[in-house]
Amino acid sequence: MADKVTAGRDVLGEFAPKFAELNDDVLFGQVWAREDKLSARDRSMITVTALMSSGVLDSSLQSHIERAKNNGVTAEEMAEILTHAAFYAGWPKAWAAFRMAQEVYKD
Repeated sequence: MADKVTAGRDVLGEFAPKFAELNDDVLFGQVWAREDKLSARDRSMITVTALMSSGVLDSSLQSHIERAKNNGVTAEEMAEILTHAAFYAGWPKAWAAFRMAQEVYKD
């Protein structure tokens, strides 16, 4: 992964510095960097599916849909991912995710 993530420190650095460190350095710095094990594109697809399925339908999901797009997931693939996951996660969650995906892929 080329870009260093600083979201944890940007948002929670002063309030929860350890959480921010784990988010930025471990999750995104170490786990996402293991592209020899699983590509960033595949990690993005898994993460979007997991967030939607868990009902995390906030800016976290939108950020990961954007990350998926940046990691090469096409609009058509995203639509297929969300459609497939809808049967397991629930229709209302898919509707919310589709609204975000439409916004991300509108161009």
